[in-house]
Amino acid sequence: MPKDSGIGASPKRREDVRFLTGNGNYTDDINSNGQAYVYFLRSDIAHGRITSIDTSIAADMPGVVRIFTAADFEAVGGVPCGWEITDRHGNAMQEPKHPILAEGKVRHVGEPIAAVVAESLEQARDAAEAIALDIEELPAVVDMKAAVAEGSVKVHDDLTSNLCYDWGFVEENREAVEQAFQDAAHVTTLELINNRLIANPMEPRVAIGEYNRSTDDSKLYTTSQNPHVIRLLMGAFVLGIPEHKLQVISPDVGGGFGTKIFHYAEEAFCTFAAKACNRPVKWTSSRSEAFMSDAHGRDHVTKIELALDADNNFTAVRTDTYANMGAYLSTFAPSVPTWLHGTLMAGNYKTPLIYVNVKAVFTNTVPVDAYRGAGRPEATFQLERVVDKAARELGVDPIALRRQNFITEFPYATPVAVEYDTGDYNATMDKLIEIADLSGFAARRAASEAKGKIRGLGVNCYIEACGIAPSNLVGQLGARAGLYESATVRVNATGGLVVMTGSHSHGQGHETSFPQVIAEMIGIDESMIEIVHGDTSKVPMGMGTYGSRSLAVGGSAMVKATEKIIAKAKKIAAHLMEASDADIELKDGQFSVAGTDKAV
Repeated sequence: MPKDSGIGASPKRREDVRFLTGNGNYTDDINSNGQAYVYFLRSDIAHGRITSIDTSIAADMPGVVRIFTAADFEAVGGVPCGWEITDRHGNAMQEPKHPILAEGKVRHVGEPIAAVVAESLEQARDAAEAIALDIEELPAVVDMKAAVAEGSVKVHDDLTSNLCYDWGFVEENREAVEQAFQDAAHVTTLELINNRLIANPMEPRVAIGEYNRSTDDSKLYTTSQNPHVIRLLMGAFVLGIPEHKLQVISPDVGGGFGTKIFHYAEEAFCTFAAKACNRPVKWTSSRSEAFMSDAHGRDHVTKIELALDADNNFTAVRTDTYANMGAYLSTFAPSVPTWLHGTLMAGNYKTPLIYVNVKAVFTNTVPVDAYRGAGRPEATFQLERVVDKAARELGVDPIALRRQNFITEFPYATPVAVEYDTGDYNATMDKLIEIADLSGFAARRAASEAKGKIRGLGVNCYIEACGIAPSNLVGQLGARAGLYESATVRVNATGGLVVMTGSHSHGQGHETSFPQVIAEMIGIDESMIEIVHGDTSKVPMGMGTYGSRSLAVGGSAMVKATEKIIAKAKKIAAHLMEASDADIELKDGQFSVAGTDKAV
């Protein structure tokens, strides 16, 4: 029988009551007293030099509060990148400034050039259309290989080239990999394009900045998967606001998919403008605006090679990838095609030698960052496609070729810095064959052909790296911030618990699932546990939600905090019952002395 409560139970989600009845509190639902509205004038060309901006006519139009250009942000930092990559030659990546508003040049369609703050959105839009803007259009480069060719147009004049980094992993394996390919009985080569795409969450991005002149406190409401990271990046590196003077709130968020992880220029602008105008400033992205301003995903061009011996054992994998960064480095962009991708290139297979080369390239396109798996799907796409092609070239069954090369002994140290502790890939494949009714496929194909339709069969195996967390590895890999998570558990006088977590929910059901963990540990009803998240004034610190880390990392922090609560309560119970705390047992919410009927 299924459980009624606790871990593994399937209750109705408590948060769905407000969502299904229209009572969700999304960022665009928030309106501050006296707020103004911002409209961004964005570039409609991919590359150009700004020769003049005349805002005089626009500034005198009805309702205009103030017009901002890059000149207003001279003392402000650019949008920071949270991950630094060191290339295969030991050099740090090239890292251009990412301005709040375009400085001197525009480098992609959609880059904000000026921002109009007005009493209404319509007035702000009308004024933006009246700004006299002169841009000298320059040749744009959007093809990655063309961008790194000799004599190519440079996206950033102050960089040596459009190459952000040339990364090799594991560099010590390179010569051995080359030798393995020379010695191979068979080599399969495949060139792939992993198309650029954009997330399309239910709720577009929104930012509302507020400023309290009497206390010098700033507040930002934003559609973010990690409000604490926004506070850290924006406060420390962009606007110079002390942490205790900056509150970031991320209320109900309608989907993230990665695109709401990052710190965006619009968030910094609204926070800055609220102080400059001494009134709240609100921006809500339109759907078409989101396509030009949200970070895009993927956009890789890859050549992958698989070497096999005469018995069809994998001996080496070699990849060369061009990864598009767009015009600027988004928050986690450098890590996606490198450490989130290269470390997964072993897949499920005991390939002894692997070398991954990634050239990250600047182009006149929207910045690219993490989206839905971020690096791991790209690795799987390459590896599984080349295995399939190898099976066709060798005339062998693709499942049999996979089984032959599966890792079967654990723990297994891959040649790309990751150790697998356990796994049973053959059992998984057996289950796949069973539930897919593989033996009946030929009949289904024939039935489809009789109807003039084509039926195909594809097989895919993969390893997913979830729960990105504190480790020696991430520090060595270039993370500029700890990837820990925090939780605070408080017991109320009435017996209920409040759990403040740095993990953020944007559709995952944390308000239902997290109490299941705590309730099972303590033995109280889940209804007595409240989950608080998304507000930096209530939760001390957190790294947010992405990479399937909520339960693995955020849940671990909650368990640790709850264990401290239980240990403290045992001491109190022991004192009340005149016993040793080592003799106190917790069951069904009751503390008792082992072997007696004493309980509190």
